[in-house]
Amino acid sequence: MWLLDQMLTRVIRKGRLVITDHNGKAYEYGPDALGLDGQGPIKVRLTDKGASAHIARYPQVGAGEAYMDGRMVIEPPHDIRDLVLFVTENGKKDGGEAFKAKGLLRKAGQALVARIDSINPPEKAARNAKHTYNLTRRLYELFLDEDRQYTMAYYRDPAANVSLEQAQLDKKAHLAAKMYIRPGMKVLDIGCGWGGFALYLNKHYGCEVLGVALAEDQIAFCKERAAALGVADKVKFELMDYRSVEGQFDRISSVGLLEHVGTPHYPIFYQHTNRLLKPDGVMLSHCCGRAGAPGFTDAWTRKYIFPGGYIPALSELVAQSEKAGWQVMDVEAMRFHYSHTLEEWYRRTVMHKDEIVDLYDERFYRMWQYYLAGAEQAFRNGKMVNWQLIYVKDRSAIPITRDWIVEESARLRASDVAPEWHLDPGLREAAE
Repeated sequence: MWLLDQMLTRVIRKGRLVITDHNGKAYEYGPDALGLDGQGPIKVRLTDKGASAHIARYPQVGAGEAYMDGRMVIEPPHDIRDLVLFVTENGKKDGGEAFKAKGLLRKAGQALVARIDSINPPEKAARNAKHTYNLTRRLYELFLDEDRQYTMAYYRDPAANVSLEQAQLDKKAHLAAKMYIRPGMKVLDIGCGWGGFALYLNKHYGCEVLGVALAEDQIAFCKERAAALGVADKVKFELMDYRSVEGQFDRISSVGLLEHVGTPHYPIFYQHTNRLLKPDGVMLSHCCGRAGAPGFTDAWTRKYIFPGGYIPALSELVAQSEKAGWQVMDVEAMRFHYSHTLEEWYRRTVMHKDEIVDLYDERFYRMWQYYLAGAEQAFRNGKMVNWQLIYVKDRSAIPITRDWIVEESARLRASDVAPEWHLDPGLREAAE
């Protein structure tokens, strides 16, 4: 417990945290009688002798594994999200350095391992996609919005308390507006997820869309949706690596895709998409990003959630795209939107705990909790953002001011109204 005690003594400067070791000895941290939420101190119990050392040696991995394995228990009324946000709120002053690996050699080793892990040839990319996205359909249905948007929602006014469904609909309007689409255009949607954005573009612009992704169940679901809507001749989905796509497109979108490409593959991504886009075309990219220098993905996330994944810095995206002949015409940093999204995903996950445990087990449920809470803190207390970039080959491809984005987004929002409840039979029956 000595090492963990030293770290927490240095970090916790507000609120109150009480940790009870496996032998019953309590350690208290922070100057306040209550926690940051006013509900009393956050109380944590360690259930075995080695838990504290496992956490302290590499907190970003150790804490997650200790929680997953039941070696670290958070006492009610708090839960793992409360603990993660409490500790990272305290750690903001030093940029979270207290929780990162110490020593130049260790840091260099972790960066090298992460770099190697980000090498994603087609076969490995397909395996990574299956690991992340081929979980049961019901799991995603339980915590995502009705359209299964697994990327940041757009909270135009967080104080307005809009539903996740509305915020995701507003996100699609914001993205579509930036693409400057005209009816009948041909669009490529790389990393199409469960097909919601491709179907949205067809609905509003009548364009032909090809969506490609590497998770079999995602593509099967996309095809089912297109068929049910009677647009399978216009909106097509293929189980395909983006590097295998051929043809010419008026517009290209990639939403939540660059995080899975891997930095060694940025040159081929930008070169290949440049070949696919017509001379007067527009490419829009939306991805998680770092509001600072390049880094590397922590080992826990790579191991359990996004193998091969990496969240890029803006400098990496701009530098590599310029080498491939792209011109970056617009950049927007979306700061806290994803923290609000992840907070709602976490709430819905907890609401459906029993069903998720039945689908998998307690360990998976705790892993999912930790993933969502950790991701939320990165966007709320850390330096993660979402980047939205507009790329062109010819500067005359888009209007001279950004007014078109605001105007088109408003037009699209006025044409759609999101449902007010989640796609869950019990909730829907109660609402009706």
